[in-house]
Amino acid sequence: MDEQAYQLFDQQQKNRGINMEDVKEKLKNLKIETPSWGYGDSGTRFNVFHEEGVPTDAYGKIAEASRVHQLTGAAPAVALHIPWDQVDNFTALKHYAQDQGVTIGAINPNLFQDDDYKLGSLTHHDEKVRNNAVTHMLSCIDIAREVDSKAISLWLADGTNYPGQGDFRKRKQWLQSSLEKVYGELDSDMRLLIEYKFFEPAFYHTDLPDWGMAYDYANKLGNQADVLVDTGHHPQGTNIEHIVSYLLDEKKLGGFHFNNRKYADDDLMVGAINPYEIFLTFYQISDVLYENDLGKRSKAEDIIYMLDQAHNIEAKTPAIIQSILNVQRLFAKSLLINREEVAYHQNRGNVLQAERAVRGAFELDVTPLLHAMREEQGLPVDPFEAYMHRHEAVTESKGGSKR
Repeated sequence: MDEQAYQLFDQQQKNRGINMEDVKEKLKNLKIETPSWGYGDSGTRFNVFHEEGVPTDAYGKIAEASRVHQLTGAAPAVALHIPWDQVDNFTALKHYAQDQGVTIGAINPNLFQDDDYKLGSLTHHDEKVRNNAVTHMLSCIDIAREVDSKAISLWLADGTNYPGQGDFRKRKQWLQSSLEKVYGELDSDMRLLIEYKFFEPAFYHTDLPDWGMAYDYANKLGNQADVLVDTGHHPQGTNIEHIVSYLLDEKKLGGFHFNNRKYADDDLMVGAINPYEIFLTFYQISDVLYENDLGKRSKAEDIIYMLDQAHNIEAKTPAIIQSILNVQRLFAKSLLINREEVAYHQNRGNVLQAERAVRGAFELDVTPLLHAMREEQGLPVDPFEAYMHRHEAVTESKGGSKR
């Protein structure tokens, strides 16, 4: 670390009225779950590009997640997808994860790959199919108990392709009824995170298309149900940070699936396309973290941050590391907004000055801060470069070529 660069940065921020120790503490508390499916081969409907040496089972994915956490110090949990990560003994998997220095995070039920779900799962017209989908979710709750996970993360592919294919109101009622059956089986310390997606794979209508419907279902279910925001699941131009602010104020923001997109749900690395959007989202969250209202603040501190990215052409593990570093960088910038300055200009109607006060933090180079934080934690100051250096050294020792 360049000590002189950090001292200069530290003094500059203190001169702006920023408590740097508080900033570093909040940064250290930022934890990001990595997705098991992000470590394996994936692709589009056209092709899956295979990468040599990628893990093919839950144990291998957890081992890769452990390497990511060892380098970043920010990824202590691995989200599982069932049945993709099905094993014979989940207690043994939990103990393996603990031995690797990580834990099992959110459990993600798969309600879109079974042939029975061709016309829907929790909203299917056949009660037998709906019951099978509920049973799968209940089995995921059992798995969560076994691995000490506290979150069930639900995304539905349910929808229709043509007018008249399904009855909107009946499907709404079936979904509510199905979710109530699942919610009623949660342990008192578990949460159900309800994700939404305004299109795909259904072409005419989607049963959970937006945050408002997810919020309504969560409200009807109770305090253990929250909304999960996927940053790629919105129409173009949607003000995601406004949605986040609303859900925070309602104490219904449960978590994130971070990724990025150019056109639709592209699952690109978070912060790769529009980092300012992620920064502004964190601005809303960090605003609450600085509030004195303990109720709101505790809710913001309870957000589950997860990556949800399918790396098709990138090398898997370094792409995940790079994503974590992008999230840390943008969160750090949001913590450096001088809120008193922003409020001063807001209360006087100073539009341009208020905007400059926010954007100025985004334009800061926070590299010295991030390097200092990692050095204090005994981590490589640049985890991406550390991984690539180790990977290349291992590859060369085996007589292979560099990736």
